[in-house]
Amino acid sequence: MPIYVYWGEDDFAIDRAVKALRDRTLDPAWGSFNFDKIPPDRPEATQQGLNQAMTPPFGGGGRFVWLQNTHLCQHCSAELYAELERTVNAIPDSSVLLLTTGQKPDSRLKSTKLLKKVAEFQEFASIPPWKTDLLAKRVRQVAKDVGVTLTEEATGLLAEAVGNDTRQLFGELEKLNLFAGGDKVTADAVEQLVTATTQNSLQLAKAILQGKTDAALGLVSELIARNEAPLKIVATLTGQFRTWLWVKLMVESRERDEKAIARAAEVGNPKRVYFLRREVDRISLAQLQQTLPVLLSLEAQLKRGADTVATLQMKVIELCGICRI
Repeated sequence: MPIYVYWGEDDFAIDRAVKALRDRTLDPAWGSFNFDKIPPDRPEATQQGLNQAMTPPFGGGGRFVWLQNTHLCQHCSAELYAELERTVNAIPDSSVLLLTTGQKPDSRLKSTKLLKKVAEFQEFASIPPWKTDLLAKRVRQVAKDVGVTLTEEATGLLAEAVGNDTRQLFGELEKLNLFAGGDKVTADAVEQLVTATTQNSLQLAKAILQGKTDAALGLVSELIARNEAPLKIVATLTGQFRTWLWVKLMVESRERDEKAIARAAEVGNPKRVYFLRREVDRISLAQLQQTLPVLLSLEAQLKRGADTVATLQMKVIELCGICRI
């Protein structure tokens, strides 16, 4: 299939996938003649990309045309749609047309519906930081791709430390591989060499849950000092407290089946439910229910341009007060 659509928030993963597709398509000796990267700010970018995809390659290999950060799946004029409809089924097998976008394609658009009939779509979404089982699965997959062997404990620690930062994950795995000299990477190596990022957002959630105001405020300062996006911090907190609320609600409903609790709380690994139940054992359902409106208010204030540090600090103090016994 000569047409591909890559979309999602994980820019680093998209860049790697683009490179792999490009390398499969182009002959290195003729790559400079047959590779077109067309940014969205170029006039008539989409039209140019379609025209280039119809052009036979020079020399050996195929032609690779990349419409970078295109908006074709978000809005498409009638004239452009007509040109797209005329072109997509006529692109020769010797050409590859790639469209990348950070936004989810709008399935209601005629252009998206047309592309879904002729193109291969691939999503590169960032995993929510509180989905630790999915993060660990991602670590295992990337480690396999890179050729690094990790112990199970090392896998969990690395997933907690880098969260959904794919760029950092690849960098840390390369560093750990050099340090281990080809041997299996242990948890001690991860603790020595890897700088935690998202882990601190989860630590912040746990400090709030335990009502530890001083520790929570310290973690807020650390996250801001590391230029962590405030809305990303709030997203992590909201996701974690929503998970805790569902677990507590199911426990209060006398549900004993960990698989049922995991489904309700959207926890991929039912074995994790045991630890989540222990985490919410000391806090009441009513307290957890009070946290989500505060987090919603925090998100709204930040989106309206409120002072980041002061707003985070005030809301963290309020949340710790709710969770304190």
